[in-house]
Amino acid sequence: MTIQTIGVLGAGTMGAGIAITGVLGGYKVVLSDSSAEALSRAEAKLGKYLSRQVDKGRMDETSAQAAQARFNLSQDIKGLAPADLVIEAVFEDLSVKRQVFAQLEGLVSADCILVTNTSALKVGDIAEALSNRARFCGLHYFSPAEINPVIEVIRGAETSEATVATILPMLAACRKRAIPCKDQSGFALNRFFCPYTNEAVRCLEEGLGTQSQIDAVAMATLGLAIGPFAVMNIVKPSINLAAVRNLSPLGEFYAPAAEFIRVGEAQMLWEIEESPALDANQSAAIADRLRGAIFFAVLDEISEGVAAAADIDMGAQMAFTFAKGPAQMMRELGETEVTRLITLAAGSAATRVESTLQNLLLEPVEA
Repeated sequence: MTIQTIGVLGAGTMGAGIAITGVLGGYKVVLSDSSAEALSRAEAKLGKYLSRQVDKGRMDETSAQAAQARFNLSQDIKGLAPADLVIEAVFEDLSVKRQVFAQLEGLVSADCILVTNTSALKVGDIAEALSNRARFCGLHYFSPAEINPVIEVIRGAETSEATVATILPMLAACRKRAIPCKDQSGFALNRFFCPYTNEAVRCLEEGLGTQSQIDAVAMATLGLAIGPFAVMNIVKPSINLAAVRNLSPLGEFYAPAAEFIRVGEAQMLWEIEESPALDANQSAAIADRLRGAIFFAVLDEISEGVAAAADIDMGAQMAFTFAKGPAQMMRELGETEVTRLITLAAGSAATRVESTLQNLLLEPVEA
């Protein structure tokens, strides 16, 4: 089967970005939402994006007009019926997503591939709404979807090889870098990024630094343009908290910090005010904790077979703009130092990833 028409259900920020990505890949796209206002915003977003590409010389006017012509809107979910692939981008709620897919399964053709863009829910849990689960998988786009090149491809227990084989060329046409990953909480990248933000809050709770000081240390340590508190304010602490809570069943290390719960549940933002620079020892203490949390979570997911170290590094650099991937950083630091850092962050739980660390350090590095 060849994908020619992509359907996207949900015209919010993520759904609109996914639709734009499909259009740029050369596909006819049908974007469906019950809100005419949301659809209008999505159409305006595409127009603005295309105009910017033309102004920057990345696209000529003829190509921009052709891309705009491939973009179709529908207030009725039945408009998705002709699609060869439908990507769901609705509210992150299990019951809502199950209801949507039960409806879609009776609407589209028997060959149509069904995809969820969930960032936190397990693909297998959503798939329970379907009778044919072989044609179902997860594609986790990162924000902004029309720009961020990384996408996680999550195979459910019953996802067929044919489904994945059909999707991968589509992603390549849309210039996406695919990370195959196991259907586990957090998938490949949020599995370590959420603990990183959670550890930043723990450092704040313990008085190691203010929000701005911790952000500054994170930027200097990881080569980032913005720190964890600034990122959380963009995403919204309440949304970030939900993602962190999704990891809680994995163990005590993953449990959200009390201050995280307070701010997230109150729908607040972090107060980031300029503070004096920390001295070297204070900065080092925070840097150790942040790296330790990232390293432990990465080793934990590698031990579970969630994703390959090389893919995790690629995602960290391309999706989150880390200067170096976590595996690369661990190889440069060596076993003794990494063991010290993961013990700082995870305590006695660090022992469960010791053999994974040793194996990682022995693996040949891809050129």
